[in-house]
Amino acid sequence: MKKFDSMTVTGLVLGMVLIIIAIVYGGKIGIFFNLPSFLIAVGGSFCAVLINFSSDQVKNIFRVTRNAFSAQVWETNTLVERLVALSTIARKEGLLALEDELAENEDPFFEKSLRLVIDGFDPDQVRAILEAEIDCMVERHRLGQYFFQSWGSFAPAFGMIGTLIGLVQMLTQLDDPSAIGPAMAVALLTTLYGALMAYLVFNPLAGKLALRSDEEVAYKEVMIEGVLAIQGGTNPVLMEEKLKAFIDPVTMPSRESQKKEVTAGAS
Repeated sequence: MKKFDSMTVTGLVLGMVLIIIAIVYGGKIGIFFNLPSFLIAVGGSFCAVLINFSSDQVKNIFRVTRNAFSAQVWETNTLVERLVALSTIARKEGLLALEDELAENEDPFFEKSLRLVIDGFDPDQVRAILEAEIDCMVERHRLGQYFFQSWGSFAPAFGMIGTLIGLVQMLTQLDDPSAIGPAMAVALLTTLYGALMAYLVFNPLAGKLALRSDEEVAYKEVMIEGVLAIQGGTNPVLMEEKLKAFIDPVTMPSRESQKKEVTAGAS
């Protein structure tokens, strides 16, 4: 299940609003808008980034970018509870009984993990196969991160290029001293645009995509450890305590809430 990530939009919008407020208090906002400067800083850096990637990669990157604005809800607590329940079933009825516990809309990675165990693969082979799949997933995720990291590094550079272009144009107007100031201001706008887009948009988006990837990796690592514990016949209570190490203490159910659930179930 995915939910809208308000923090990404809040950060972008609030950052722009604060900058606009600072500009308005300092003078006219209109002088900070210049289309040629924007095209050089943002458009030029985007073209440079495109050189690093294939057309298929770029299409996939724009699809991955949506992850920065929508967060997958990884219910680690629920996963641990289910793994413990499956462990209890496996100890009582055997590993083959787990096949009946797979849901129709099962997570593909979780289903694959259980089927490897049910089919009798060696634990080392199971871990190797699943970790290889995670490694490949991380590499795919890094592509989107690298795209925005590259854009974030190129944007300030193209901002300087735009500034140099503006300075050259300014130097051709030295015979008119009144034009030097406005021309210099326009020249510096490309540097402003490049730095603003890099440090408010591109680099933060790369960081958010990295966070999303780390969250998914952590969730799937719990799956691997839990499935291998089931295969090894680990005591469900011991397995639960081990898997709790992967859970953020903030999201972990308190002892009081657990007691209430047990009491409610008993009644």
